[in-house]
Amino acid sequence: MTASSHSDSLVVLFGATAGAYGAKLGSDERELILLVWQVVDLHSKKVGTLHKCLVKIDNLELSDQCREVTGLTPEGLSKAEPLDRVLQQFSQLVSSDLKALGRSSYTFCTDGQLLIRQVLHPEASKKNLLLSDCFYSFFDLRKEFHNCYPNSASVKDQTIQSMAECIGFRIDETEEDFGVWQVKAMVAIIFNMLSDTRGAVHAFTDPETVKYKYETGPCSKSETVDSETVIRARGLPWQSSDQDIARFFKGLNIAKGGVALCLNAQGRRNGEALVRFVNSEQRDLALERHKHHMGSRYIEVYKATGEEFLKIAGGTSNEVAQFLSKENQVIIRMRGLPFTATPEDVLGFLGPQCPVTGGKEGLLFVKYPDGRPTGDAFVLFACEEYAQNALKKHKEILGKRYIELFRSTAAEVQQVLNRYMSTPLISTLPTPIIPVIPPPYTIAPGSVRDCVRLRGLPYTARIDDILEFMGDATADIKPHGVHMVLNQQGRPSGDAFIQMKSSDRAFLVAQKCHKKMMKDRYVEVFQCSGEEMNFVLMGGTLNRSGLSPPPCKLPCLSPPAYAAFQTAAGAVIPAEAAIYQSQALLPSSRTQQASAAAAAVAAAAAAATPAVTYYPAQAAQLYMNYTAYYPSPPVSPTTVGYITAPPAAVAAAASASHTPMLPQPGALVRMQGLPYNAGMKEILSFFQGYQYAPDDYSGFVQLNDQARSVLQAPKEWVCL
Repeated sequence: MTASSHSDSLVVLFGATAGAYGAKLGSDERELILLVWQVVDLHSKKVGTLHKCLVKIDNLELSDQCREVTGLTPEGLSKAEPLDRVLQQFSQLVSSDLKALGRSSYTFCTDGQLLIRQVLHPEASKKNLLLSDCFYSFFDLRKEFHNCYPNSASVKDQTIQSMAECIGFRIDETEEDFGVWQVKAMVAIIFNMLSDTRGAVHAFTDPETVKYKYETGPCSKSETVDSETVIRARGLPWQSSDQDIARFFKGLNIAKGGVALCLNAQGRRNGEALVRFVNSEQRDLALERHKHHMGSRYIEVYKATGEEFLKIAGGTSNEVAQFLSKENQVIIRMRGLPFTATPEDVLGFLGPQCPVTGGKEGLLFVKYPDGRPTGDAFVLFACEEYAQNALKKHKEILGKRYIELFRSTAAEVQQVLNRYMSTPLISTLPTPIIPVIPPPYTIAPGSVRDCVRLRGLPYTARIDDILEFMGDATADIKPHGVHMVLNQQGRPSGDAFIQMKSSDRAFLVAQKCHKKMMKDRYVEVFQCSGEEMNFVLMGGTLNRSGLSPPPCKLPCLSPPAYAAFQTAAGAVIPAEAAIYQSQALLPSSRTQQASAAAAAVAAAAAAATPAVTYYPAQAAQLYMNYTAYYPSPPVSPTTVGYITAPPAAVAAAASASHTPMLPQPGALVRMQGLPYNAGMKEILSFFQGYQYAPDDYSGFVQLNDQARSVLQAPKEWVCL
C-alpha cells in the first residue's frame, strides 16, 4: 500500500513500549511491545476490524510503569511474534480490511509524533528492518484536532482523554483493554471532526512526512540558521559518517546538509557533530534521544546554536561550492597523500573499480593559502558500491606513503578547507615570541606515593570523563591536581596523572578503578609518587611491576649537562602546551569562563610584573612528553594555568638574560621533523637559494634557556 495526501481511508494506530508511557514514549530506547489499529473509511464513515497484536522483545524485562499501565506480563509477551512478523501480519490484515471496504490507499493517524518518529523508525533501523512506504507519512491527530477546534488546548497539552472530553465522548478505561479504548476514542474523535454540528467538515489533506534518507549539500556562511533547530551530539565513534548520524536520528527530519562533523586541533574528528533539523519540533524530539546508543556507545545530545553550526559547516569558497554542487554523491576523504601527488596519481591509485565522478573534476586537493599541498584530498563517487571499493584501499601505498581513506561529509569538506585556508604560514610559532607565566601549582617531587597514573585513556577523553571515571574519589583530588599528558606532536597520549590528598587515597583509587571501563576502553590505574611522575614524563615507564628509568637517566645516554637539571625543582609544565592548547580536552561549555579568567590573570600580571619561570632546558630530551595542565573542580579558572605574558614580563625576561630575545622584524621559520643527526650543513643545504640573515651563520639563532623553553624545540634552529 502507498501513502497519499489524499487517502480515502485512515489507519488509526496506537502502540506502547516496555518502558515509558505518554509524553516520554521512546525516550528510554525501550522496544515496542504492543500495536493496536483500526481502518476508518473517510467517505462512508465505516470501520474495519479492530486488531491488537503483542510484540515479542529481546529483553522481556518490563518497567513498573509499563506493567501498571498496560497490564502486560513477560510471560504473555514471550508467546508473541517478533516485530518483523508483526509488521507482515499488519500489512496483510490492513489489505484485507481495505478490500472489504472497497478502498485502496490509506494514511496512518496516530496520537502525536512519538509512535512513528521515536519508536517505530529508530527500532526498525537498529534491527535492520525495512519499513514500507506507509510509515513515512502520517497524520498527527493532536494537530488535526487543534486545526479543527482552534479554541481547544495547545497541541503539546493535548491527550486522547482531553480531546474526547472536548467533544463529549465518554471513556471508561475499565471496560476495555489497554490500547483498545485509545483506538476507539481516536476513531470517535475523527468521526466527530468529519461531521461537526457546525457544518464544518475537516479534511485530512496535509500529513506529516518522514524523510527517506539524509540529503547532503553545501552550506554558506551567509545563511541564517535558527538556533532552535540545532543540537550537538557527543561521544560518536571517530569513524562515524553523516549517514551514520542520520541513522541514529532516524525518524526525524534533518535539514539538507545538516550534519557537520567536528574536527580537533589536529584536523581529526573529535567524536562530536552539530546537527541541524528542519524545525524546532524535530530538534526537541532529537533532544529526547540523549544517551541513546550507537552500537555499544551512548551518545549525548545537547542544544547548540546556529552560529556554532555555521562556524563548522559554513563555507565561502566557490571552488568548494562547485565541488559539492554535484548532489547525491558519496564523499571520501584521503589523508596522507604525497605532496607531489597529481590528479592522475590519485585516479590511478583508486583504479577502475571505483571511478571518480567527473574524473579530475571529482577531486578536490586541500592546500594552504600559499598553494602548498596539505596531503589531504576529497573524492566524489556516484554510488555506495564505488565508495566501498575505494575504502578497501585504506592504508595502501601511493609512492612511499600509505593513504588513509574515510567517509566524509559536505560539512567536513567546508571545515577542512576553512581550517587550512585560514592557517597562517607559520602556524605553530607565535609572533612575537614571549615567555609564559607558569602556574603556582607544579608536580612536586618526592617519594610519597600520593599520585595515580591513568594509562590507556580514550584519545577523546576529557577532564569531565576522568572525573566521572573516578567517581566519589574526585573529592580527594588536590586543587589543580589533574594533569593530561600530550605526546611530542601535541596530541593526547592516553595518559593522565592525578595528585591525591594522601597516599592512602591514591592507593584506594588505584585498587578501585584499575581496569575500569571508560567509554569503550579499560583504563589501567597505578599508584605512584611525584618523582615517579617526573620520570615517566621524561620517557620512563611505570606499571605494577615497578618503574623503569627514562633513557636520559641511563649512564650510556646521559648527556654531560644533565646534572644541571635536578628533579627537586619540580616538574613544570612545558610552555608550548600552554601556548598551543588542545581544545579537544576542554569542555566547550567552559570556553567563555576560561577566556575571562585568562584576561583577569593577564591584567594582574601586567601590574605586578612577576618573575618568569621556565622549563629547564636540559630536561628537554627527545623522550620528553608534553604535559597539559588542568585544574580540578571546584577550583577555577577551568583552563590551562598558563597565559601569555604581558609586555612588562617580556622586558623583564629580556633584561635578565645575557643573550637578547629573538629580534621582532623579519620572517621566522620553525623547522619540525628534522632527522636527529641533522646539522648546520644539512639545514643550509635545505635552504639553498633562499636568503637568510647576514653575517655568516648568525641567522641561525641558538636559543637561550628562556626562549628555548618557550619553543620546546631540542636540537632545533630558528631562521631569521
